[in-house]
Amino acid sequence: MLTDQLLEDANGIAPRITALRRAIHAEPELGLDTPLTLAKVRAELADLPLSWREGTSTTGAVAILEGGRPGGSVLLRGDMDALPMEEATGLEYASTIAGRMHACGHDTHTAMLAGAARILAARRTEIAGEVRFMFQPGEEGFHGARYMIEDGLLDPLPQAAFALHIMPNQRHGLLTCRAGAMLAAADQLEIVVEGRGGHASMPHQTRDPVPVACEIVSAIQALVARRFDAAEATVVTIARIEAGTTYNVIADRAKLLGTIRTLSPGRRQEVRAALKQLAEGIAAAHECRADVTVTDGFPPTINDPRAVDLAESVAKALPGGAFERMDHPIMGAEDFSYVLEKVPGAMAFLGVAAEGADWAGCCGIHSSRMIVDESALPRGAAFLAGCAARFLGSGWE
Repeated sequence: MLTDQLLEDANGIAPRITALRRAIHAEPELGLDTPLTLAKVRAELADLPLSWREGTSTTGAVAILEGGRPGGSVLLRGDMDALPMEEATGLEYASTIAGRMHACGHDTHTAMLAGAARILAARRTEIAGEVRFMFQPGEEGFHGARYMIEDGLLDPLPQAAFALHIMPNQRHGLLTCRAGAMLAAADQLEIVVEGRGGHASMPHQTRDPVPVACEIVSAIQALVARRFDAAEATVVTIARIEAGTTYNVIADRAKLLGTIRTLSPGRRQEVRAALKQLAEGIAAAHECRADVTVTDGFPPTINDPRAVDLAESVAKALPGGAFERMDHPIMGAEDFSYVLEKVPGAMAFLGVAAEGADWAGCCGIHSSRMIVDESALPRGAAFLAGCAARFLGSGWE
Protein backbone atom coordinates (compact mmCIF):
# COMPACT_ATOMS: atom_id res chain seq x y z
CA MET A 1 0.00 0.00 0.00
CA LEU A 2 1.73 3.17 -1.15
CA THR A 3 1.68 6.06 1.29
CA ASP A 4 1.29 8.70 -1.43
CA GLN A 5 -1.87 6.94 -2.57
CA LEU A 6 -3.20 7.15 0.99
CA LEU A 7 -2.80 10.92 0.98
CA GLU A 8 -4.56 11.11 -2.37
CA ASP A 9 -7.37 9.02 -0.90
CA ALA A 10 -7.52 11.26 2.16
CA ASN A 11 -7.70 14.42 0.06
CA GLY A 12 -10.56 12.81 -1.83
CA ILE A 13 -12.64 12.51 1.33
CA ALA A 14 -11.52 15.84 2.84
CA PRO A 15 -15.08 17.26 2.75
CA ARG A 16 -16.32 14.30 4.81
CA ILE A 17 -13.53 14.71 7.37
CA THR A 18 -14.24 18.44 7.68
CA ALA A 19 -18.01 17.96 7.90
CA LEU A 20 -17.69 15.42 10.71
CA ARG A 21 -15.24 17.61 12.56
CA ARG A 22 -17.56 20.62 12.36
CA ALA A 23 -20.61 18.62 13.43
CA ILE A 24 -18.76 17.37 16.50
CA HIS A 25 -17.31 20.83 17.21
CA ALA A 26 -20.75 22.44 17.26
CA GLU A 27 -22.11 20.03 19.89
CA PRO A 28 -19.29 19.32 22.33
CA GLU A 29 -19.75 16.73 25.07
CA LEU A 30 -17.83 16.30 28.30
CA GLY A 31 -16.28 13.46 30.22
CA LEU A 32 -17.11 9.81 29.80
CA ASP A 33 -20.58 10.40 28.32
CA THR A 34 -20.36 11.41 24.65
CA PRO A 35 -23.36 9.69 23.00
CA LEU A 36 -24.06 12.39 20.41
CA THR A 37 -20.45 12.34 19.24
CA LEU A 38 -20.39 8.57 18.97
CA ALA A 39 -23.69 8.62 17.09
CA LYS A 40 -22.20 11.07 14.56
CA VAL A 41 -19.20 8.79 14.09
CA ARG A 42 -21.30 5.66 13.66
CA ALA A 43 -23.55 7.41 11.17
CA GLU A 44 -20.55 8.59 9.14
CA LEU A 45 -19.09 5.07 9.05
CA ALA A 46 -22.37 3.15 8.71
CA ASP A 47 -21.65 2.08 5.13
CA LEU A 48 -18.29 0.50 5.98
CA PRO A 49 -17.71 -3.21 6.78
CA LEU A 50 -16.95 -2.60 10.45
CA SER A 51 -17.91 -4.56 13.54
CA TRP A 52 -18.39 -2.58 16.73
CA ARG A 53 -17.71 -3.13 20.43
CA GLU A 54 -19.10 -0.89 23.13
CA GLY A 55 -18.46 -0.98 26.86
CA THR A 56 -20.45 -0.31 30.01
CA SER A 57 -18.27 2.28 31.79
CA THR A 58 -18.22 4.89 29.02
CA THR A 59 -19.74 5.68 25.65
CA GLY A 60 -16.46 4.66 24.03
CA ALA A 61 -16.44 2.19 21.17
CA VAL A 62 -13.98 0.19 19.10
CA ALA A 63 -14.68 -0.42 15.40
CA ILE A 64 -12.89 -3.36 13.82
CA LEU A 65 -11.94 -3.70 10.17
CA GLU A 66 -11.00 -7.21 9.11
CA GLY A 67 -8.49 -7.31 6.28
CA GLY A 68 -8.73 -9.53 3.25
CA ARG A 69 -6.01 -11.86 4.56
CA PRO A 70 -4.99 -13.17 8.00
CA GLY A 71 -2.38 -11.20 9.87
CA GLY A 72 -1.65 -9.12 12.92
CA SER A 73 -3.62 -6.42 14.69
CA VAL A 74 -3.07 -2.71 15.13
CA LEU A 75 -5.04 -0.05 17.00
CA LEU A 76 -5.61 3.59 16.04
CA ARG A 77 -7.09 5.88 18.67
CA GLY A 78 -8.98 9.19 18.65
CA ASP A 79 -10.56 10.96 21.63
CA MET A 80 -14.04 12.53 21.62
CA ASP A 81 -14.61 14.74 24.69
CA ALA A 82 -14.42 18.53 24.97
CA LEU A 83 -13.51 21.02 27.69
CA PRO A 84 -15.77 22.95 30.13
CA MET A 85 -15.01 26.44 28.77
CA GLU A 86 -16.59 29.12 26.61
CA GLU A 87 -15.61 29.38 22.96
CA ALA A 88 -14.49 32.75 21.61
CA THR A 89 -13.50 31.87 18.02
CA GLY A 90 -16.52 33.37 16.29
CA LEU A 91 -16.55 30.47 13.82
CA GLU A 92 -19.79 29.70 12.02
CA TYR A 93 -19.69 26.19 13.46
CA ALA A 94 -18.67 27.30 16.96
CA SER A 95 -20.03 25.51 20.00
CA THR A 96 -23.80 25.81 20.39
CA ILE A 97 -23.63 24.68 24.02
CA ALA A 98 -22.72 27.29 26.63
CA GLY A 99 -19.66 26.47 28.71
CA ARG A 100 -18.31 23.78 26.38
CA MET A 101 -15.70 23.89 23.66
CA HIS A 102 -13.52 21.56 21.65
CA ALA A 103 -10.38 23.46 22.57
CA CYS A 104 -7.99 20.50 22.55
CA GLY A 105 -8.67 19.22 19.06
CA HIS A 106 -10.51 16.04 19.99
CA ASP A 107 -13.07 16.85 17.31
CA THR A 108 -10.26 16.75 14.76
CA HIS A 109 -8.78 13.57 16.23
CA THR A 110 -12.12 11.79 15.90
CA ALA A 111 -12.68 13.07 12.37
CA MET A 112 -9.20 12.04 11.24
CA LEU A 113 -9.67 8.59 12.78
CA ALA A 114 -12.97 8.20 10.94
CA GLY A 115 -11.18 9.30 7.78
CA ALA A 116 -8.49 6.67 8.33
CA ALA A 117 -11.20 4.04 8.75
CA ARG A 118 -12.75 5.00 5.40
CA ILE A 119 -9.38 5.03 3.63
CA LEU A 120 -8.43 1.59 4.94
CA ALA A 121 -11.88 0.10 4.34
CA ALA A 122 -11.56 1.03 0.66
CA ARG A 123 -8.33 -1.01 0.55
CA ARG A 124 -9.55 -3.81 2.75
CA THR A 125 -8.47 -6.58 0.38
CA GLU A 126 -4.86 -5.36 0.57
CA ILE A 127 -4.76 -5.57 4.38
CA ALA A 128 -3.35 -8.62 6.17
CA GLY A 129 -4.87 -8.62 9.63
CA GLU A 130 -7.21 -6.29 11.46
CA VAL A 131 -7.33 -2.59 12.26
CA ARG A 132 -9.12 -1.41 15.39
CA PHE A 133 -10.39 2.16 15.60
CA MET A 134 -10.70 3.29 19.23
CA PHE A 135 -13.19 6.16 19.66
CA GLN A 136 -12.57 7.21 23.23
CA PRO A 137 -14.36 9.65 25.54
CA GLY A 138 -13.05 11.03 28.82
CA GLU A 139 -9.50 12.04 27.91
CA GLU A 140 -9.69 15.40 29.70
CA GLY A 141 -8.90 14.04 33.14
CA PHE A 142 -11.54 11.29 33.23
CA HIS A 143 -9.29 8.29 32.45
CA GLY A 144 -11.44 7.18 29.51
CA ALA A 145 -8.74 4.97 28.01
CA ARG A 146 -8.28 3.15 31.30
CA TYR A 147 -12.00 2.48 31.57
CA MET A 148 -12.16 1.15 28.02
CA ILE A 149 -9.25 -1.18 28.75
CA GLU A 150 -10.91 -2.36 31.98
CA ASP A 151 -14.12 -3.01 30.02
CA GLY A 152 -12.14 -5.40 27.86
CA LEU A 153 -12.67 -3.41 24.66
CA LEU A 154 -9.04 -3.89 23.63
CA ASP A 155 -8.91 -7.64 24.36
CA PRO A 156 -7.05 -9.45 23.04
CA LEU A 157 -4.50 -6.67 23.05
CA PRO A 158 -3.33 -5.47 19.63
CA GLN A 159 0.30 -5.76 18.63
CA ALA A 160 0.79 -2.03 18.08
CA ALA A 161 -1.07 1.24 18.74
CA PHE A 162 -0.85 4.75 17.27
CA ALA A 163 -2.51 8.08 18.03
CA LEU A 164 -2.29 11.62 16.70
CA HIS A 165 -2.75 14.95 18.49
CA ILE A 166 -3.06 18.28 16.70
CA MET A 167 -0.94 21.29 17.62
CA PRO A 168 -2.35 24.71 16.58
CA ASN A 169 1.00 26.37 17.28
CA GLN A 170 3.09 23.96 15.22
CA ARG A 171 3.98 24.45 11.56
CA HIS A 172 1.27 23.43 9.12
CA GLY A 173 1.46 19.76 8.20
CA LEU A 174 4.58 19.05 10.27
CA LEU A 175 4.51 15.72 12.13
CA THR A 176 6.62 15.46 15.27
CA CYS A 177 7.38 12.65 17.67
CA ARG A 178 10.10 11.29 19.94
CA ALA A 179 11.16 7.95 21.36
CA GLY A 180 10.80 7.36 25.08
CA ALA A 181 8.96 9.79 27.33
CA MET A 182 6.95 12.21 25.21
CA LEU A 183 4.45 13.49 27.75
CA ALA A 184 4.42 13.54 31.53
CA ALA A 185 2.48 11.84 34.26
CA ALA A 186 0.06 14.33 35.81
CA ASP A 187 -0.90 13.75 39.44
CA GLN A 188 -2.93 16.02 41.71
CA LEU A 189 -1.33 17.14 44.96
CA GLU A 190 -3.23 18.25 48.04
CA ILE A 191 -1.51 19.28 51.28
CA VAL A 192 -3.63 20.23 54.28
CA VAL A 193 -1.79 21.96 57.10
CA GLU A 194 -3.63 21.63 60.40
CA GLY A 195 -2.80 24.27 62.99
CA ARG A 196 -4.68 26.01 65.80
CA GLY A 197 -6.55 29.16 64.97
CA GLY A 198 -7.26 32.24 67.03
CA HIS A 199 -7.17 36.03 67.12
CA ALA A 200 -4.88 37.61 64.57
CA SER A 201 -3.55 40.04 67.19
CA MET A 202 -2.29 37.17 69.36
CA PRO A 203 -0.51 34.76 67.01
CA HIS A 204 1.61 33.40 69.87
CA GLN A 205 -1.51 31.72 71.24
CA THR A 206 -2.10 29.93 67.94
CA ARG A 207 -0.26 27.65 65.58
CA ASP A 208 -0.76 29.60 62.39
CA PRO A 209 -0.93 27.26 59.37
CA VAL A 210 -0.53 30.04 56.78
CA PRO A 211 3.22 30.74 57.18
CA VAL A 212 3.76 26.99 57.42
CA ALA A 213 1.97 26.53 54.10
CA CYS A 214 4.06 29.33 52.57
CA GLU A 215 7.25 27.69 53.82
CA ILE A 216 6.18 24.40 52.27
CA VAL A 217 5.60 26.10 48.91
CA SER A 218 9.08 27.64 48.96
CA ALA A 219 10.67 24.40 50.08
CA ILE A 220 9.05 22.50 47.23
CA GLN A 221 10.92 24.67 44.74
CA ALA A 222 14.22 23.83 46.41
CA LEU A 223 13.24 20.17 46.62
CA VAL A 224 12.68 19.93 42.86
CA ALA A 225 15.86 21.83 42.04
CA ARG A 226 18.17 20.12 44.53
CA ARG A 227 16.89 16.59 45.10
CA PHE A 228 16.31 15.48 41.52
CA ASP A 229 18.57 15.31 38.48
CA ALA A 230 17.68 18.16 36.14
CA ALA A 231 18.36 15.90 33.15
CA GLU A 232 14.91 14.38 33.76
CA ALA A 233 12.44 17.23 34.03
CA THR A 234 10.20 17.38 37.10
CA VAL A 235 7.54 20.00 37.75
CA VAL A 236 5.65 20.56 41.00
CA THR A 237 3.32 23.55 40.89
CA ILE A 238 1.15 24.78 43.74
CA ALA A 239 -1.68 26.51 41.93
CA ARG A 240 -4.07 27.30 44.77
CA ILE A 241 -3.83 28.17 48.48
CA GLU A 242 -6.96 28.30 50.65
CA ALA A 243 -7.02 29.57 54.24
CA GLY A 244 -8.99 31.79 56.56
CA THR A 245 -12.30 33.62 56.51
CA THR A 246 -11.51 37.25 57.30
CA TYR A 247 -8.71 39.72 58.06
CA ASN A 248 -8.42 39.31 61.83
CA VAL A 249 -8.82 35.56 62.36
CA ILE A 250 -6.00 33.05 62.18
CA ALA A 251 -7.30 29.94 60.47
CA ASP A 252 -7.21 26.42 61.85
CA ARG A 253 -6.03 25.03 58.53
CA ALA A 254 -4.56 25.88 55.16
CA LYS A 255 -4.95 23.83 52.00
CA LEU A 256 -2.52 23.69 49.09
CA LEU A 257 -3.58 22.33 45.70
CA GLY A 258 -1.25 21.64 42.83
CA THR A 259 0.09 19.29 40.20
CA ILE A 260 3.06 16.92 39.95
CA ARG A 261 4.54 16.28 36.49
CA THR A 262 7.11 13.51 36.03
CA LEU A 263 8.48 11.55 33.07
CA SER A 264 9.09 8.06 34.47
CA PRO A 265 7.36 5.68 36.89
CA GLY A 266 10.40 5.71 39.17
CA ARG A 267 10.61 9.49 39.43
CA ARG A 268 6.85 9.62 39.94
CA GLN A 269 7.11 7.54 43.12
CA GLU A 270 10.25 9.29 44.38
CA VAL A 271 8.66 12.74 44.15
CA ARG A 272 5.56 11.60 46.02
CA ALA A 273 7.62 10.22 48.90
CA ALA A 274 9.81 13.33 49.05
CA LEU A 275 6.84 15.70 49.13
CA LYS A 276 5.26 13.78 51.99
CA GLN A 277 8.47 13.86 53.99
CA LEU A 278 9.00 17.56 53.32
CA ALA A 279 5.49 18.73 54.19
CA GLU A 280 5.17 16.61 57.31
CA GLY A 281 8.61 17.66 58.53
CA ILE A 282 8.05 21.39 58.07
CA ALA A 283 4.64 21.23 59.70
CA ALA A 284 5.99 19.28 62.69
CA ALA A 285 8.76 21.86 63.18
CA HIS A 286 6.02 24.46 63.75
CA GLU A 287 3.86 22.18 65.95
CA CYS A 288 1.37 21.70 63.13
CA ARG A 289 0.40 18.63 61.14
CA ALA A 290 0.41 18.12 57.38
CA ASP A 291 -1.68 15.58 55.53
CA VAL A 292 -0.43 14.88 52.00
CA THR A 293 -2.73 13.32 49.41
CA VAL A 294 -1.67 12.49 45.86
CA THR A 295 -4.46 11.55 43.44
CA ASP A 296 -3.34 9.50 40.48
CA GLY A 297 -3.54 11.21 37.12
CA PHE A 298 -2.39 9.83 33.79
CA PRO A 299 0.89 7.89 33.62
CA PRO A 300 3.74 9.21 31.48
CA THR A 301 3.26 8.75 27.74
CA ILE A 302 6.21 6.62 26.64
CA ASN A 303 6.69 5.94 22.92
CA ASP A 304 8.29 2.72 21.72
CA PRO A 305 11.37 3.55 19.60
CA ARG A 306 10.28 1.05 16.92
CA ALA A 307 6.91 2.77 16.63
CA VAL A 308 8.58 6.17 16.28
CA ASP A 309 10.81 4.83 13.51
CA LEU A 310 7.72 3.50 11.73
CA ALA A 311 5.86 6.79 12.20
CA GLU A 312 8.81 8.70 10.77
CA SER A 313 8.99 6.48 7.70
CA VAL A 314 5.27 6.93 7.07
CA ALA A 315 5.35 10.71 7.59
CA LYS A 316 8.32 11.20 5.27
CA ALA A 317 6.74 9.03 2.59
CA LEU A 318 3.67 11.27 2.39
CA PRO A 319 4.01 13.71 -0.55
CA GLY A 320 5.36 16.96 0.83
CA GLY A 321 5.89 15.13 4.10
CA ALA A 322 7.76 16.80 6.93
CA PHE A 323 8.80 15.04 10.11
CA GLU A 324 10.93 16.15 13.04
CA ARG A 325 12.03 14.39 16.20
CA MET A 326 11.32 16.41 19.30
CA ASP A 327 14.35 17.33 21.39
CA HIS A 328 12.47 17.31 24.68
CA PRO A 329 9.26 15.90 26.16
CA ILE A 330 6.27 18.13 26.84
CA MET A 331 5.11 18.25 30.45
CA GLY A 332 1.44 17.98 29.52
CA ALA A 333 -0.29 14.61 29.89
CA GLU A 334 -2.35 12.23 27.76
CA ASP A 335 -4.38 9.17 28.70
CA PHE A 336 -3.26 7.32 25.57
CA SER A 337 -0.49 6.52 28.04
CA TYR A 338 -2.72 3.78 29.46
CA VAL A 339 -2.72 2.06 26.07
CA LEU A 340 1.04 2.47 25.69
CA GLU A 341 1.59 0.84 29.09
CA LYS A 342 0.17 -2.36 27.60
CA VAL A 343 0.87 -2.10 23.87
CA PRO A 344 3.99 -0.87 22.05
CA GLY A 345 3.18 2.20 20.03
CA ALA A 346 3.50 5.95 19.70
CA MET A 347 1.64 9.24 19.69
CA ALA A 348 2.65 11.97 17.25
CA PHE A 349 1.76 15.65 16.90
CA LEU A 350 0.38 17.25 13.72
CA GLY A 351 0.83 20.97 13.11
CA VAL A 352 -2.45 22.64 12.15
CA ALA A 353 -1.42 26.30 12.07
CA ALA A 354 -2.52 28.02 8.88
CA GLU A 355 -0.16 27.65 5.95
CA GLY A 356 2.46 30.40 6.18
CA ALA A 357 1.21 31.65 9.54
CA ASP A 358 3.39 32.77 12.43
CA TRP A 359 2.69 29.39 13.97
CA ALA A 360 4.61 30.03 17.18
CA GLY A 361 2.28 32.93 17.95
CA CYS A 362 -0.96 31.05 17.29
CA CYS A 363 -3.32 30.28 20.15
CA GLY A 364 -2.45 26.88 21.56
CA ILE A 365 -4.60 24.03 22.82
CA HIS A 366 -7.00 24.87 25.65
CA SER A 367 -7.33 28.43 24.38
CA SER A 368 -10.85 29.80 23.88
CA ARG A 369 -9.61 31.24 20.56
CA MET A 370 -7.90 28.12 19.22
CA ILE A 371 -8.22 27.80 15.44
CA VAL A 372 -7.46 24.72 13.33
CA ASP A 373 -6.49 24.86 9.65
CA GLU A 374 -8.69 22.01 8.47
CA SER A 375 -6.67 21.54 5.28
CA ALA A 376 -4.10 19.68 7.42
CA LEU A 377 -6.59 17.05 8.55
CA PRO A 378 -6.39 14.77 5.48
CA ARG A 379 -2.65 14.47 6.11
CA GLY A 380 -3.42 13.30 9.63
CA ALA A 381 -5.94 10.73 8.38
CA ALA A 382 -3.44 9.46 5.81
CA PHE A 383 -0.72 9.28 8.46
CA LEU A 384 -2.88 7.16 10.78
CA ALA A 385 -3.91 4.89 7.93
CA GLY A 386 -0.29 4.63 6.83
CA CYS A 387 0.92 3.63 10.29
CA ALA A 388 -1.65 0.84 10.42
CA ALA A 389 -0.91 -0.34 6.88
CA ARG A 390 2.86 -0.22 7.36
CA PHE A 391 2.72 -2.20 10.60
CA LEU A 392 0.40 -4.87 9.23
CA GLY A 393 2.52 -5.11 6.10
CA SER A 394 5.97 -5.40 7.64
CA GLY A 395 5.71 -5.23 11.43
CA TRP A 396 8.53 -3.34 13.13
CA GLU A 397 10.95 -3.82 10.23
